[in-house]
Amino acid sequence: MTETFRPESNEQLVEAIRWAASSKTALELVGTQSKQVVGNLMETGGKLDLTGLTGISLYEPEELVLAAGAGCLLNDIEKLLADKNQAFAFEPPDMSHLLGSNSAGTLGGMVASGFAGPRRVQAGGVRDHVLGVRAVSGRGETFKTGGRVVKNVTGYDLPKILTGSWGTLAAMTQVTFKVLPKPETEATLALIGLDNDAAIKAMCAALGTPLGVSGAAHVPGARTLLRLEGIAPSVGARLESLKSELAKFGEMEVLGRDVSRDVWRNIRDVRLIGTEADNPIWRLSVPPSQGAEVLAKIEQSISVNSFFDWGGGLIWLEVLEQDRACAAEIRGAIGAQGGHATLIRASRKSRAGSAVFQPQSATLSMLARRLKDAFDPLSILNPGRMQSSSE
Repeated sequence: MTETFRPESNEQLVEAIRWAASSKTALELVGTQSKQVVGNLMETGGKLDLTGLTGISLYEPEELVLAAGAGCLLNDIEKLLADKNQAFAFEPPDMSHLLGSNSAGTLGGMVASGFAGPRRVQAGGVRDHVLGVRAVSGRGETFKTGGRVVKNVTGYDLPKILTGSWGTLAAMTQVTFKVLPKPETEATLALIGLDNDAAIKAMCAALGTPLGVSGAAHVPGARTLLRLEGIAPSVGARLESLKSELAKFGEMEVLGRDVSRDVWRNIRDVRLIGTEADNPIWRLSVPPSQGAEVLAKIEQSISVNSFFDWGGGLIWLEVLEQDRACAAEIRGAIGAQGGHATLIRASRKSRAGSAVFQPQSATLSMLARRLKDAFDPLSILNPGRMQSSSE
């Protein structure tokens, strides 16, 4: 029977991890389990439930700073920020519908996964907004940015290292964020009927202007969407300029504030694909200029539903085959183009038979191993979630 630990303080967390280290018991780190299905299958002897690590230790709206427990619910924090007309600028997605969860997750899970929404093209990713962390390593040592220096993790940019590490390096107890005011209004310029190549050219052109495009997405066979945000007079003026810049791409229409918000919420939360609960879902990060070519290669051998975000640099794919993840075909299409493919949703059989995260080169694998050894030398925290033992 798997034992579950639910610490409610940093001290209790240290005690739990030190026990696991001394007994060589591997731990699965969990929050609300909103993203539990993402990652390689693991064999662990216990669960470390971090939802008891809550509480807001600092919120200064005028200074645009928030510090809160890693176990705080993301929805609760977003409501708190909204009351002050603020938000996380990187638009964290709520993929609960896609992953079979009833929760958008916790702050710790948001950082550990590193997922950002459409505004990443303008505001940056999760790691660009994390100002500080407090965490406990696999040695049972507490460390934090700007605080006590722990010998084994000295010299690392901790917020960037822990963002996207999927709980494999340390258990976070508190995270400090930069927050920003919510845009007053928005509008979206929709280009009609562009093929994928033309759409990516249009998105790259729009993002290359000084007009502050904060979202650039393309739904194949439908629309190419370009978002502008800010105060109303500015949005209106920039919208007219963007129309002129992109006139050569043909037919276009404008989506007003409310429709625009709904459209981008669906893009952010990946609601344009994945309606069949058993179909595998992939997240591909590629050079934007190569996005159309990568998708075309995939479509030569696989039937998929897809859409582009980040100006063509992010491709979401739904494989229309329930029993095959098609990892070889998808990663083969990326090939020399550069980038990586992550299997976000699949059956246990597919996850067991495919590397969920992009296989690393020998050099990167060696660096990852050194990083793991620095933080978690006994490999007791989410062992194998990102790299299987065979990689």
